[in-house]
Amino acid sequence: MSSINAVRQQGLNVRAKSLLSRVTYRRAVDEDDRDDIFRLRYDAYLREGAIDACAAERFHDPVDEQDNTFLYGVYVDDELAGSIRLSVTLPRHQTLPTTSVFPEFVGPKIAAGAVIVDPTRFVARHTVSRHLPELPYLTLRLAWLAMEHFDGDWILLAIRPEHRAFYRRYWSAVEVCEARPYPKLAKPVGLSVVDYRAVREQVLERHPFLASTASERAGLFEPAMPPLPQAGLPPHVWQVEPRPVGAGLGL
Repeated sequence: MSSINAVRQQGLNVRAKSLLSRVTYRRAVDEDDRDDIFRLRYDAYLREGAIDACAAERFHDPVDEQDNTFLYGVYVDDELAGSIRLSVTLPRHQTLPTTSVFPEFVGPKIAAGAVIVDPTRFVARHTVSRHLPELPYLTLRLAWLAMEHFDGDWILLAIRPEHRAFYRRYWSAVEVCEARPYPKLAKPVGLSVVDYRAVREQVLERHPFLASTASERAGLFEPAMPPLPQAGLPPHVWQVEPRPVGAGLGL
């Protein structure tokens, strides 16, 4: 790594660590939270020309209702700033959105029993992200934590070609399939993957803000299939505060 890149990386880690102290991850179970996320998705995709306008001004699909889907809002100073959806191969629930687009790669991995995390619908609020360039790193951190929690093997990245370099730098992702049409999106995407077990240590060394505690991960991913909200529960029941700045790996 060049000295210039090393300085840039160090600066990113310092800024991301600082921003993490202001971030709350919240699993979207409440209908109001989900509606806010679907509206944010719509605005983000429409802004970049990935979808056409619609009267409902919401963007969602059947994957959002699957039992192995985890939907999160990322809040900065209590404002919804971003969102990501994680699909995970769980026992008896192994359907992933990316399988239908890249079956030749994903299908054999599922058949072999691999644990896969498939992050999709990754969006950010433009008015926030333009001032906080570290926000994408911390939103994607949820996928990394899912790999740790579920003892994962692969991260799938169905991404546009112009985004490959970002994931290569961040997670040492490798391109495995060229771009092709993706359901409901106007622009084609390719498939890059992260061999988590092979790159885990080097990525954590490169970006220590990806480290997490067992309690943080449990709060985000347990139970694996959340119950419906119950009357009388506090509205923040799925809210998980960020780990203290400076905390150790805490595996």
